[in-house]
Amino acid sequence: MKECYIYKKLSGDKAGGNVQCRACNHFCVIENNKQGLCSVRKNMGGKLYSLTYAKPCAINIDPIEKKPLYHFLPQTKTLSVATVGCNFKCLACQNYEISQVERGSDPLQNWPGSDPLQIVEMAEKNYCPSISYTYTEPTVFLEYAYDIMKLAKQAGLKNIWVSNGFFSPETFETILPYLDAANIDLKSFDEEFYQKICGGHLQPILENLKRLKENKIHLEITTLVIPTLNDSPTIFEKIADFIANELSRDTPWHISRFSPEISWRLGHLPATPLSTLQTAQQIAHSRGLQNVHLGNV
Repeated sequence: MKECYIYKKLSGDKAGGNVQCRACNHFCVIENNKQGLCSVRKNMGGKLYSLTYAKPCAINIDPIEKKPLYHFLPQTKTLSVATVGCNFKCLACQNYEISQVERGSDPLQNWPGSDPLQIVEMAEKNYCPSISYTYTEPTVFLEYAYDIMKLAKQAGLKNIWVSNGFFSPETFETILPYLDAANIDLKSFDEEFYQKICGGHLQPILENLKRLKENKIHLEITTLVIPTLNDSPTIFEKIADFIANELSRDTPWHISRFSPEISWRLGHLPATPLSTLQTAQQIAHSRGLQNVHLGNV
């Protein structure tokens, strides 16, 4: 457990006052002894604490292409790290067993701890030139990720965020000096989709994509194409136009196939037809996008 880095007290120095978490764009106002929307940050006596600090639920060595990153340190391995929890409630989530934590439960469970230095040493020992904060949402384990990132940078390792892109401006400024690459989910280009299917909002993600590009962080984008929900040519056109006009035509776009059998709550939908992905790819090429990749096919 560790006091959170980005929050503010709303009741002065009064013990037990409300706090506002500033890690993501939900900006949760949290009462004493309550948890935020992600369920892994808790107000304890007027101070906000991360309940999962140095308690990873997953540590794996992955091909960097699995993130997916195809244009950053290709053909290398990356050490992937996650703790439980997420600030979204995506119905299509394939990692829901670790991302969706029941509020009020103890997210620490019985997992052994791994402090930031141990993570960096693990990457070095296994000849991984990078560390990826992934599987769930690194924003909700910001404190842990940040402490690892600082040590990783000192050791000459690269830092990668695989994120839904809903982090706050304060979080972005905090990690910027240590961040080398990111893969951001642009799940749709429709606000209603984000509200109903993900429990979030579109505009902050678009703003963060532009911030990443403006600050010369290597950026790749992923869209999971879900039948009947975000698979229309209009959505593909809006995403492709945004990438081409607001980012750059060489920004990689990963267009991925939805598999109902591994989704959280969309098992009743069919898998994405290959023809739908090919339609999205053709639209992307028509907008001049240079690096378009089909995933999960």
